[in-house]
Amino acid sequence: MSTHHALLLKTPRLLALLPLPWLRPAVLAGALLAASASVVGAPAPPAARPPAPVPALADTATRPLPADRATALPTRRPDAARLQELRGQREFDYAEAAPRLSAWDLFWARLWQRVQDWLQQRSYTHFWRWVFYALFVAAGVFVVLKLLQVDLTGVFGRGPRRAPLAYEAAAENIHEVDFTARLAEAEATGNFRLAVRLGYLQLLKQLADGGFIDWQPNKTNHAYLAELPAQGPLRTDFREITRQFEYVWYGELGLTAGQYAHVRTGHRALAGQLAGAPARRPA
Repeated sequence: MSTHHALLLKTPRLLALLPLPWLRPAVLAGALLAASASVVGAPAPPAARPPAPVPALADTATRPLPADRATALPTRRPDAARLQELRGQREFDYAEAAPRLSAWDLFWARLWQRVQDWLQQRSYTHFWRWVFYALFVAAGVFVVLKLLQVDLTGVFGRGPRRAPLAYEAAAENIHEVDFTARLAEAEATGNFRLAVRLGYLQLLKQLADGGFIDWQPNKTNHAYLAELPAQGPLRTDFREITRQFEYVWYGELGLTAGQYAHVRTGHRALAGQLAGAPARRPA
């Protein structure tokens, strides 16, 4: 508390001690003037200082770090002669020479480049749509040709085949063919496919003569097979010979001399079996 404030607090007691009452107003006025003068002349309190700004993270991150050593380390350089020696070694030569393309490689490179350019065109977006249309049309044409029973084997460079089971003796009558002479002629000329066919027809004639089958020009091979007895080796052997005949004749399978000899042995074995079997009429 200042002196002037203390004086104001003591003024009432001082006024009470004055012997002359008329001096009391003058003393009170002087005390008030002194207090006001002290208040006006007193210095103002100092203003509060703002807090120091905190440095940003970027400011602290970009500050250079102090050097670890007071003196700079000397720079070590490799020996010039050693460096030149290393440069001359092949192990340190990392340059790769571009391969030289032949005319054939250039042709394929340009071809694939054209294909790639075409695939990147806008018209390629409709490519698969046209592929779908083409496949749909091809499937429709195939179904129509199948319904019309058109043979498509000739499109692939091969003539149409007859059905394997629909064997026809054509204009030949097995009872009028000289099989011995014709077989000898086919074997002499190396026409083993024709020889197999003639041998098979000869067996059909022998089966018909023995009453095992009822030969007709419009019958199939498996129709004759069904007429043979279910029990015994006759049907089994004739089934195997029929399979060989269909593979060779209808399948256009070429035979070597050794293969034909094996087939002909089976023909002779069945012919001998028929020669020793009693004659019968087909069921």
